[in-house]
Amino acid sequence: MSQIFSAEGRRALAMSWALLALALLAGAGIVAGAHWYANKEKLDAANSSRLLQEARTRLDGARRERDSLQESADVFRTLVERGMLQGERRLDLVELVNSLRAKYQIPALDYEVAPQRPLQLAGGLVFNSVDVRASRVKIKARALHEGDLLGFIDALSRNQQGFYPVDRCTMRRVEAPGADSIQPRVEAECTLEWITLKEKHARGT
Repeated sequence: MSQIFSAEGRRALAMSWALLALALLAGAGIVAGAHWYANKEKLDAANSSRLLQEARTRLDGARRERDSLQESADVFRTLVERGMLQGERRLDLVELVNSLRAKYQIPALDYEVAPQRPLQLAGGLVFNSVDVRASRVKIKARALHEGDLLGFIDALSRNQQGFYPVDRCTMRRVEAPGADSIQPRVEAECTLEWITLKEKHARGT
């Protein structure tokens, strides 16, 4: 039986097979490495995108908080300027009503201020730092002209030292003794809410 390969040929062939096997292993390694690198790039990109989105969300939140604090500070400053955090000072209300009565020439005026109570806000809204309180103010007034009464009520509700929103107001004409009489010809009955704020930590004071 003749030999196809000599010993030297078999050694060369074995070497070739070994090189081929190494090449295949190297190729598989390269493919696996490329696949791993591609997956890593996708994962890194996804993580980078997520981190960027989280950073943007935090930045947007910080901006909203900044704007909210600025708005709250502006509102708080306005309330302080209008005296709503000074509590009820009923002597000030008496002086205000008397000055407006003289200004709008209201000859007959009666009013009463009910005891202060917590004010229930729409939707059960509450504030962490302050309580909202109100006293109902009932006014009954007579004047010669409708404009005098309307001006009086409007000036009171718009007063910059306090907050007095009108709850309801009715007006009607009254009979005068004669056409030339200087007696009141119009009467109004109005209810306002005198609203103030009280800091929660000041409850015991």
